[in-house]
Amino acid sequence: MPPVSGVKTGAAAMNLPIRGEIQHSLVRRLTRLNLQVLSIAMVLSFGLIAAMLWLGARERQAHSAELSAQLLANSLAPMLVFEDRAAASAELAAFVRRGEVLEVQALSAGRAPFVQWSAGSARALERSVPIGLDQAQSVRFMRLAEVEVWVPVKLKGEWVGSLVLRESLQELQLLVLKMVGAAALLIAVAIAIAWRALRRVQRRALAPIVELSSLAEQVSADQDFTRRAIVHWPDEVGRLSERFNQMLQRVETTQAELNLRLRKEQEAGQQFEQLAHRDALTQLPNRLYFQSALERHMALSCQNVELMALMFIDLDNFKTVNDRHGHEAGDEVLREVARRMSRVLRGNDVLCRLGGDEFGLILPALPNDAAAEQLAVRLIAAVREPLYVGQHLMPVGATVGLAFCPTDEVDPAHLLVAADVAMYEAKRAGKNTFRRASHAGLG
Repeated sequence: MPPVSGVKTGAAAMNLPIRGEIQHSLVRRLTRLNLQVLSIAMVLSFGLIAAMLWLGARERQAHSAELSAQLLANSLAPMLVFEDRAAASAELAAFVRRGEVLEVQALSAGRAPFVQWSAGSARALERSVPIGLDQAQSVRFMRLAEVEVWVPVKLKGEWVGSLVLRESLQELQLLVLKMVGAAALLIAVAIAIAWRALRRVQRRALAPIVELSSLAEQVSADQDFTRRAIVHWPDEVGRLSERFNQMLQRVETTQAELNLRLRKEQEAGQQFEQLAHRDALTQLPNRLYFQSALERHMALSCQNVELMALMFIDLDNFKTVNDRHGHEAGDEVLREVARRMSRVLRGNDVLCRLGGDEFGLILPALPNDAAAEQLAVRLIAAVREPLYVGQHLMPVGATVGLAFCPTDEVDPAHLLVAADVAMYEAKRAGKNTFRRASHAGLG
């Protein structure tokens, strides 16, 4: 089946690197795991084969020793009957020319030693004839470094004595060790070759996944949702690539709609600005501008996943100023308060007069919520500085309600209500302070 092409340019078309050589890559991890499993399987198989080889070789030498002992017993049978020790010794001397022999001993029917020979470094052992040897063909004792064989000596079917032969297994052990070493070297070479082959196979098999991962990183970095993954084969990874492309298509469509909406809102904002949406008294933007600006900044906050805050500011004791000193003094207080608050704001903050002694402050692109709280403290302090109109000190202050987008609300009307409720909580807490919407109701 031919490979299925991608919708648009994919990771290969973008010349993205296949990141199989990265330290923590999927290719390396799977290669390492497969190599570990392969190595364990080969080592276990090698161990079993080596054990079987050793046991088989030892059994073969034991069987050879048993046959040799039986032949020697047949030769010694008449010598035992006629007690010809000289001939028996000569027979043993010819037999022990085999390098593996450690000891050979012939016992008479009375279980007394008749003739024996032992190697220079070997020690003759005191031993008793195994029970029932006269009826048995042979008895074999296997040890780590030697084998001992007992065979009955018979003449014309009558048991006339016993023969014990002890042979060394050291040469066999050395041979097996050499074979095991050679096999281990071959296994090491095979594992090294398998490692290189597995890297190639894993890299080719996982190339579509690595390519899809690289594409996802590129999309995340440049926010270009027009890119598409290449669907190489209609398998599980191919279906994953198709779903990824569908997701990118939906995100691209949503982004286009948001951009269109933002452009319309920006055009509307420009029209509102052209209509001089400013408060005539304080020269701040008015409530109508505030509403459009709040929607615009909240949309940007949600789209860019940035923290934004809204302050609802109400002046304290402003009614007292109007009642005692007149509305002209009240107007001057509003103008001075607007100037003081503007001086402590950042360049992109938006301060609006909502009406009467109420102000709204939009704080876009905040690094954290603590920055908004610190600004609220500075703003309250600026308003509380002594304010004179004529010769009279105006007893004004500021109470602030603070709400965040998107942590508190994502709807402009609801965010404004949340900030208003927080402001009234601050009023009940003693004025000239602030409260957060998330803390409103705690007293």
